[in-house]
Amino acid sequence: MLVRPQRRHGPKAEMNVVPYIDVMLVLLVIFMVTAPMLTQGVPVELPKVAAEALPRDSRQSILTLSVHADGGYHWSLGEELDTEGSTDSAVALDEMTAKVAAVIAARGDTQVYIRADQDAGYGRVVAAMAALRQGGVSNLGLITEAPR
Repeated sequence: MLVRPQRRHGPKAEMNVVPYIDVMLVLLVIFMVTAPMLTQGVPVELPKVAAEALPRDSRQSILTLSVHADGGYHWSLGEELDTEGSTDSAVALDEMTAKVAAVIAARGDTQVYIRADQDAGYGRVVAAMAALRQGGVSNLGLITEAPR
């Protein structure tokens, strides 16, 4: 006759969490190692509100390019920063690039500043910057206004 051994305790309904803790620690280490590698981008230093004006060489000529919200461009060339006047204008990006590249070729030490309408799209301003860079502009700045 078979005799079953008697249990002193009833069945246990506990979950063994040790394997889950091990898995969580491994995942934590994987994320800690891979997270810095996933960060991509370009470091950007945003302008301060109370920024001082950049020093400039008095012998350099200054070309102030304005980007309009409707996509047009106009610029002024002179010895000082001119946000109101206009030497020339262009409707298309290619036309503007050709004309400004001709000015830069004639006067290689020209400082170029971009002034964009607040309603001009970011892509339009970046496209103008890239076109100027391809047109031979090596010294480029942005003009902003202090908040009122």
